[in-house]
Amino acid sequence: MAQGRERDEGPHSAGGASLSVRWVQGFPKQNVHFVNDNTICYPCGNYVIFINIETKKKTVLQCSNGIVGVMATNIRCEVVAFSDRKLKPLIYIYSFPGLTRRTKLKGNILLDYTLLSFSYCGTYLASYSSLPEFELALWNWESSIILCRKSQPGMDVNQMSFNPMNWRQLCLSSPSTVSVWTIERSNQEHCFRARSVKLPLEDGSFFNETDVVFPQSLPKDLIYGPVLPLSSIAGLVGEEAETFRPKDDLYPLLHPTMHCWTPTSDLYIGCEEGHLLMINGNTLQVTVLNKIEEESPLEDRRNFISPVTLVYQKEGVLASGIDGFVYSFIIKDRSYMIEDFLEIERPVEHMAFSPNYTMLLIQTDKGSVYIYTFGKEPTLNKVLDACDGKFQAIDFITPGTQYFMTLTHSGEICVWWLEDCACVSKIYLNTLAMVLACCPSSLSAAVGTEDGSVYFISVYDKESPQVVHKAFLSESSVQHVVYDQQGIFLLVGTSEGKVFIINANSSSSFQIIGFTEVAKDILQISTVSLLETDIVKVMVLSSLPEAGRSRLEMFTLPTLLPQVSTTFADERGRLKDEIIHKYLYELEHALSSAVLGFQSNQIYGFCSQVPYICSYLLPEEEHTGIYILKPYKKVQSRQYGPGLLYLSSHGLWLITIAKCGILCIRDVYTLETFAWCRSHSHQGHGIQSMRISMDGQNILVNGRDDGTLVYLKWKRFGGHLASEILDYYQKLLISLSSAMDKENHYLSTTPKVSVDLGSDSEHTKQKASTDLSQDELVLTDVKKEIPWIQQKSQEVFVKHGAIKKEVNLFSKKRKEIKQGIKSLSKTILNMMEENDKLENIAKLDQQEFGLDLEELERLHDESQEEVAKIIKDVEMHNLAKSYLAELIKEECWNSMAVKGQALKCFHIPCVVENFPMKARTVEELKELERVLQQKKIEAECLKLRKEIVEAQSGVKLIKQRHEEDDEEEEEEDKTVKYSNLPNYLLGSLSTDFGVDTSLLSSQLELHSREEKINQIILLKDIIYKVKTVFNNEFDAAYKQKEFEIARVKERNVRIREIILDLELEEAVWQPEFEDCEKPERMLVVQDEEITAHKHIKPWHKAKELMVNHEKEHWLLIQDASTRLRALMDMMGGVLEVKKEDILRMVIPQPAFMAKPDAVWTEEERKQFKDYEKKVKELNEERDKYRKSLEAELKKLQNSIQESTQAFDEHLKRLFERRVKAEMVTNQEELKISNLAFSLLLDEELSSREKFLNNYLTRKQHEKVMDRSFKKEFSEIPGHQVDILYKLFKRRPRISKQKTHSETTSVVPFGELPGSGKLNKDAFAQLMKAMDELDNISNMPEGLDPLVWNHFCMTRRAKVENEQKVKQKAADLLEMATFLQKRVEEEEKVQQEIERVFHELILLQEEKVRFQLNLTIQILLKQGQVELENFQLVLEYSDAILINKNIIEDLNSVIRTQGQKKVASMMESKDVHKRILQIEWEHKKMEMEREDLNQKAWDIQMLFFSRDRQKYLNEPNYEALISIQIGIMEQTIAVLDKTHKKNVENCKKLLKKLGKFSNQKDIANYALSCNLREELVAVSERKDICNAMGSKLTCEKIVKERYENMMQQQKLTNISKQQAEQISILQTEVERLRMKTFPALVPM
Repeated sequence: MAQGRERDEGPHSAGGASLSVRWVQGFPKQNVHFVNDNTICYPCGNYVIFINIETKKKTVLQCSNGIVGVMATNIRCEVVAFSDRKLKPLIYIYSFPGLTRRTKLKGNILLDYTLLSFSYCGTYLASYSSLPEFELALWNWESSIILCRKSQPGMDVNQMSFNPMNWRQLCLSSPSTVSVWTIERSNQEHCFRARSVKLPLEDGSFFNETDVVFPQSLPKDLIYGPVLPLSSIAGLVGEEAETFRPKDDLYPLLHPTMHCWTPTSDLYIGCEEGHLLMINGNTLQVTVLNKIEEESPLEDRRNFISPVTLVYQKEGVLASGIDGFVYSFIIKDRSYMIEDFLEIERPVEHMAFSPNYTMLLIQTDKGSVYIYTFGKEPTLNKVLDACDGKFQAIDFITPGTQYFMTLTHSGEICVWWLEDCACVSKIYLNTLAMVLACCPSSLSAAVGTEDGSVYFISVYDKESPQVVHKAFLSESSVQHVVYDQQGIFLLVGTSEGKVFIINANSSSSFQIIGFTEVAKDILQISTVSLLETDIVKVMVLSSLPEAGRSRLEMFTLPTLLPQVSTTFADERGRLKDEIIHKYLYELEHALSSAVLGFQSNQIYGFCSQVPYICSYLLPEEEHTGIYILKPYKKVQSRQYGPGLLYLSSHGLWLITIAKCGILCIRDVYTLETFAWCRSHSHQGHGIQSMRISMDGQNILVNGRDDGTLVYLKWKRFGGHLASEILDYYQKLLISLSSAMDKENHYLSTTPKVSVDLGSDSEHTKQKASTDLSQDELVLTDVKKEIPWIQQKSQEVFVKHGAIKKEVNLFSKKRKEIKQGIKSLSKTILNMMEENDKLENIAKLDQQEFGLDLEELERLHDESQEEVAKIIKDVEMHNLAKSYLAELIKEECWNSMAVKGQALKCFHIPCVVENFPMKARTVEELKELERVLQQKKIEAECLKLRKEIVEAQSGVKLIKQRHEEDDEEEEEEDKTVKYSNLPNYLLGSLSTDFGVDTSLLSSQLELHSREEKINQIILLKDIIYKVKTVFNNEFDAAYKQKEFEIARVKERNVRIREIILDLELEEAVWQPEFEDCEKPERMLVVQDEEITAHKHIKPWHKAKELMVNHEKEHWLLIQDASTRLRALMDMMGGVLEVKKEDILRMVIPQPAFMAKPDAVWTEEERKQFKDYEKKVKELNEERDKYRKSLEAELKKLQNSIQESTQAFDEHLKRLFERRVKAEMVTNQEELKISNLAFSLLLDEELSSREKFLNNYLTRKQHEKVMDRSFKKEFSEIPGHQVDILYKLFKRRPRISKQKTHSETTSVVPFGELPGSGKLNKDAFAQLMKAMDELDNISNMPEGLDPLVWNHFCMTRRAKVENEQKVKQKAADLLEMATFLQKRVEEEEKVQQEIERVFHELILLQEEKVRFQLNLTIQILLKQGQVELENFQLVLEYSDAILINKNIIEDLNSVIRTQGQKKVASMMESKDVHKRILQIEWEHKKMEMEREDLNQKAWDIQMLFFSRDRQKYLNEPNYEALISIQIGIMEQTIAVLDKTHKKNVENCKKLLKKLGKFSNQKDIANYALSCNLREELVAVSERKDICNAMGSKLTCEKIVKERYENMMQQQKLTNISKQQAEQISILQTEVERLRMKTFPALVPM
């Protein structure tokens, strides 16, 4: 074995002793390769394992930098290459069989190599890396240089291979692509040329691809400009534009799985869909081979074959699938036929032929390797039998010098020969196994399983191990199985925190002594069993992750425990803590491992969070509770990651393993390392477990994830280290010899236990038939077993003695429990009866009345978990909905400067919406300000230019005199001009909204990109202003509607009063805002919208009840007001009868009306007449008041109708305004869309132009490179070329070695041409022949030997020169071929350049044409364009756009002539009109004369009243009026004086009432204090009454009286309000009546 030099000196300094790797056992996870005809190799962990097929001998090569990455072999050179997996990995080349390093290749790869492949001839190695480089590199591995490299980003490759017939061809395949790479060489220069294979579609058909760079069939659009390729539309200008395809243009292709080369340099490709493709290696033409169905087809499960691996053989290929069969594809022309070749028990993942094609290597998915040997009698041999998964546990078979055992997770147990790791036997448990331990005192082993069982395996016969016993301890999985050093006890730790103690002797049938309970998370169990003591110390390490600590639990077991086990355990099997001396310890930091020392009561721990190994001293005194241990000694471990500790058999060596993959052996006293070995690496997560033999000579190390088992042996081992452990080993063997003989004899006679096991062949058949992976096992239970811990619980109650003892001890307690159970059962029955009477929603399930507390607790926990899960799901759902609502609200509501609203009419179905608007950002405002400033500057520049032009024409002086006035007038004229521009030129009606359009550029002048962008910004500003104008009008209408609704509400108050007075059943129409008019109401959830009942906490309910109770009590204790009662009794609760009460007023009948009329007295008859008169007057008053109310009601309703209809008309006009605003917005947006489309097309044209320029530049650059290469050969003279050509034609006479016909017929590729090794062999053969010719025996007779030697030297030099000339000629021919290819490529590039030039010129012409061909928007009035048959013409190629000035001049001439004609017609019309006017004035004068005559007659007959006569006759009429005014002033003064006296009296009265009020306040305060105490007393009494469940009759009476009083007070208040309203209405009616009465003035 060759082991590479370590990368560093290791974490420790090596002492006198050292470890070395003896052998490595592992199974392939990558492909297995041939190194030569008889040797295969594969990577495993840190090693490359070589296996001789004939002798089965293994050789190991260790990688010095950790785990081995990918690997490849070169059969002709017998070298192997592999990479490591460190950062910036390296590639190592080793020779075989010497295993010496040839070279080390260092590239620029950052993470990892994914593929390696040697060329079949030459010294070339191809490497490929995935992320992040995706780099393909070609190496000359002999000189350790990279010849060429190329990166293909995103190209993930899963297979790479050289063409066996041509090393210049390399095939790379992935699940989606296949590419062939050609290596071109010129002298020492190498380069890659990649060509992709166009794969067929999934159904095997082909599709025609269009040229992406220069599409030929693009349609032409005469309206919207040129149509460009999709790459230009996407804006691509680089190399990606050449391969760009849209998503809709991609079709699912075949998915290659494997490829192989043929001797004709063709490729066979196997596809996932079942197709087989043949690809021509030169033209890359793809052929889909047709499958020929046989008359007897394969089984249904093998009708569809998806090749996993392909290997070429003559007349076809061998393929394998996932069904475990190897098929032979016999290919003829373009069809193939499938035949069964071989059946394997597992799916085949890889196949490979040996170099001489006499053997076929077959590798399964599990890792097993088969060799199929061809011949007259073909044979199939299993070279490597893989285990079912990686090793879960390992251990030596006592004494650990010859055999050891391994365990896999699936339950496969193997016995191995230690010397060469040969598998001796296997046994399958058919259950998931966890741990394994071998007994020191017998040839047996214990296996812990996941179902809680422990299997005891007898290995007395190594070739046929058998299960001798099975112990089903508990239902929790077994995590630890540990024997003590003398093999007395077996300690079994489970996941539920129980440690079972089992007698390790097979003669006792592995008696279960008992168990003890520890913490659940058990990390390690450590024991100390010394020869000179009779006790076994046990320490259990468990973790406390919540506290970040570790717990140690220690107890002792006497060696005589199996004989007296009944006294140490109770009836249920639990060991008594006080007897086994159980103590608890805790550490302040977390440990990943801990072991108990043999001497001085010392503990050694491996810290999990810091790289330290600590020792702890146990206290000598006994203690109770938990004892905190402090570190006694602390040493750096120099191993990173969590680790494990082990002690040797004599307890003087402390062995540490960790995640770093290093094993260290330390002195137990100093904790210093004296030997170490890097057996694994951190890439494979380090070491999982380790075992050391009793004599310390053998060490087994098992990897965690790399699947390797390493056997370590001492290189230099002697002195006191060896003597100490060998002496202890001899003592231990002598001590255990008698027990081992006895137990082994018992094992040899013990029959096999009938458990569900399987042999090797049965297990293989089961695996093949079920077709499951190694982790998918079927667990079958024949019958339901009861765990030992449950059996012990049942046995307790079977024993009579225990029952009697418990009856006597707990008799009283039993009676109490029975009585309690009876009462509880009665209570539950009552509850069940009550439950049956409840509704379904409140009814409980029957299971909820169960008395099984554990089941109830379990159900309660499950329900709580379910409720918590539902609550969490609901919370997350609500959170998601809330987040989405916030996003929607932020986007559609909060971010809106103007919120979206609507207005509805009152009476017609018309809705007007405003424009929701977002606030313009600062960037938009800055951009708008920039454009406005730029437009103003342009306008000023244009104005100055006009002034300069006018100054040159001689008008400058006049302009200077009136410069300021002209500027103002020009601005006004300009504003008027732009505001009066026709809408058809602007293309919109934006001027109707008062928006300034003076800064807009003409649609005919938008040629540059900047002008179009500025125009778009101004158009967006116009749209914003139009929307703002309309929104202002909308806001005004909204306020008007609010005012109307408020006014309607105010009038409806009076309408309701009138309807109530008239006792009408009319509904009052009350308009309200809807949700669309007040959208903010949609964001607030009302109480009535919530369907679920509100959850009120109990203390809230209690608080509300207390407040209500106090309020009721306060109302009850209030004394009834005597004043109010007197008012109700005497006057009906009112002091004044209002006019509104007339309708409800009733005159009471006299009491005598109950008697007959005949017995009435005269007084009673008079009272009756008075009663009738009052009734009549009351009815008349009622009718008058009713009519006035009806008139007022009609007037109010009419006013509401008129105001709402007026608003509806206004809203209709606003709706028309909204339609017009939306039309203007659409017109402006249409212009923006046209401009944006123009900009987009301009960008596409620019992208296309840039792409063509880049493409042209790249082609020209390639052409320049080719020319420079050609110039290198132009310096060679012509005659030298001729000489070289002649020398190339000459061939030396070399005797060719004849090949064996049998080998040539078997090997399909034959002798590979161009091999460097063959050239060297031929040259060596030639030199050997020259040595024979130079022999002295061939010298002619008589020739001088000196002359002969000179002749031989000359001839040898000539031959060597001829060979050199031949080699140079071959190189020159290769360079000439390379040059010819470059010349052809140059011609193609030149043609491509000319084509690009032509395309670029056409594109530039099209771009100029597009920039001049503008799209303008013209606004046409409706009704002025008439089309025949409604056929709209979209193409106006023959239309002409005329300047409007020509049309306006013609229209002005027509308008002038028309005005003249109209003026003459108006003149004649005025003459005729004057005649008619004179006639009308004449008739008018006649009628006025008649009117004057009538007025004179009326004056004569006029009647004068006395007041008028007095006014006319009284000379001092004003004095008379002044006298009357004085009398009235005196009367007012008297009234004012009386009023002041009344005010003084009222103030005095008010002062007295204030004093009286203060007295009452003092009295009320005293009463309130007393009331509080009484309230407390009353509340206490009320609580007592409520507790008693009955109410006093007095309380009911008080409550009824209180309710009656409250109702009476309420009615009184209502009557007061109605009386006040009636009085107000009567006053108003009287006032209105006085206004309507005519004023009759006497004449």
